[in-house]
Amino acid sequence: MPEIRISHSQLQSEPGVSAAEKATATSTIESSAIRKFLLSRGNSAIADGIFHWLMVLCALSIFGIVILIAAELMLRSNLAWSKFGFDFFFKAYFDPVTGLPNYWDPVNDHFSALPFVYGTLVSSLLSLLLAVPLAIGLAIFLTEMCPGFLRGPLAFVTELLAAIPSIIYGLWAMYALVPLLRVHVNPLLIKFFGWTGLFSDDNPTGLGFVSAAVILAIMILPIISSLTREVMSSVPHSQREAVLALGSTRWEMIRMGVLRNARIGIVGAVILGLGRALGETMAVTMVIGNSPEIHHSLLSNGSSMAAVIANEFAEASGDMHRSALIEIGLALFIVTILVNALARILVWAVTRGTPAQVH
Repeated sequence: MPEIRISHSQLQSEPGVSAAEKATATSTIESSAIRKFLLSRGNSAIADGIFHWLMVLCALSIFGIVILIAAELMLRSNLAWSKFGFDFFFKAYFDPVTGLPNYWDPVNDHFSALPFVYGTLVSSLLSLLLAVPLAIGLAIFLTEMCPGFLRGPLAFVTELLAAIPSIIYGLWAMYALVPLLRVHVNPLLIKFFGWTGLFSDDNPTGLGFVSAAVILAIMILPIISSLTREVMSSVPHSQREAVLALGSTRWEMIRMGVLRNARIGIVGAVILGLGRALGETMAVTMVIGNSPEIHHSLLSNGSSMAAVIANEFAEASGDMHRSALIEIGLALFIVTILVNALARILVWAVTRGTPAQVH
């Protein structure tokens, strides 16, 4: 049935046309114009389908990249896996003449990742001991106590620390931090805590686990602080007001009304900072001393899993040496993925997708 088009002038010129008929005619004119516009565009189902599958491909590519990296690492480390197995991370070769452990001997193809696992864990955990109290205190100040004019600049400067390249941290540590620790801090640690055996005077260079831990603490501070602030900001104000209404002090309100409700997310932030510390390479390589040995003193030289790969991969003496380094990389890859996934789950358990806010 063909459409009947009636102009506005015809409707206005005919005195016998009612208001309802005028409205019907007007809606017919508008619907006809919209229909003409839509028909002129053609069918967009094909374009929408292409766009949909393109976005799906982009999302799946992330999983593909992770799988390809893991597969390549497993393939390249197969030589070391077949010879050492899991003992590669727990046992060491002992020299039959001296009776001393020989953890890393590329000449004789004797490899053990135990000193690098030890150095990674010690430097990372020590950095958490230094960074976590400072990060949580900073987050509490920014969310609960900081004046309005100072909150924005202080939060910006804190997060700016995360944007500094690790090589810059390493250079600063070499020329500023290490001399400071060697001259002023390490002697005090030896004097007051040397009896524990953790701070014995066996390294006059200033390099070692303490230097690596301090620079790692500075690097993971903005990550832990930012996520802790996000988690604390997601706690409802009603929790704070309820605790204050009971006569609590500000500290009691923060402790019972905020930190208690945000504790799971704060643990997730700490674990995420641990993931960053485990995988840090250049800054740690420049200050840890790069010695494949195990010492009880935190002032002694050591090495980490990432540092030994950075130092030796380009100059690997043979296929077994290269395969052993890649096996260390595979272990570090798996550990960091698991740690970061666990941290994200814990943070999500508290925030539930709530956007970060600074009150």
